Amino acid sequence: MIQIRTFKAPNDPEACEKFIVGHRKLLEIFGISKITSNRQDWVEDNNTIVILVEDKDTRTVYGGARLQIATGEYMLPIEIALGKYDAKIFQMVKEDQINGGTCELCGLWNSREVAGMGIGSYILARVGAVVSTQLPVKSIFVLCAPITVRMGKRVGAVVESDLGNRGLFYYPKDDLIATAMRLRDIRDLSHADEAEQRKIISLREQPHQLHDERGPKGTFKVEYNLLIP
Repeated sequence: MIQIRTFKAPNDPEACEKFIVGHRKLLEIFGISKITSNRQDWVEDNNTIVILVEDKDTRTVYGGARLQIATGEYMLPIEIALGKYDAKIFQMVKEDQINGGTCELCGLWNSREVAGMGIGSYILARVGAVVSTQLPVKSIFVLCAPITVRMGKRVGAVVESDLGNRGLFYYPKDDLIATAMRLRDIRDLSHADEAEQRKIISLREQPHQLHDERGPKGTFKVEYNLLIP
């Protein structure tokens, strides 16, 4: 059975290492060697929450993501990635940090073993929106590949058209496009799809649930353990 759990990065070094190795392997398949969210300083950061997708019995890691809280100690990956193209990202993050707190959903990936199940394209974004209400934040930034822009919109994020070319950047390579998005108020899901609103609210109210999830490749069971220890 697939389990999705959350923890502070320093509390499970072994799981973090599996996360890093799996993410790196996936990036190498696509010829991407340098990406800001693949930096490893987050493993010692108490303000980084890991979302891990794994086999509950074997502990094989199938994917995951991170919520990195902006504290001033570390720049968010989106700041490092986009700052050299548009310095407005720094002010945008700073303002959100002051006005309620902010974080970034980053390092999102899933292995080929679970490709086509909707884990990377839908479930991880949903979990990020769920877990965020346990953190001292009001907003979430996310830098999306073209295939995951729809994912961001489903949970209520909007394209930050004031950045770059109406939110678009050539990143992490000149032949790839990334879109800067933000869920401006994690408590306001009015821009999210109705089905996603219901799922997010349900998991926020009850972080431990067993669900039959339906993806492009059919139905599968997922155990959600989303209360941060």
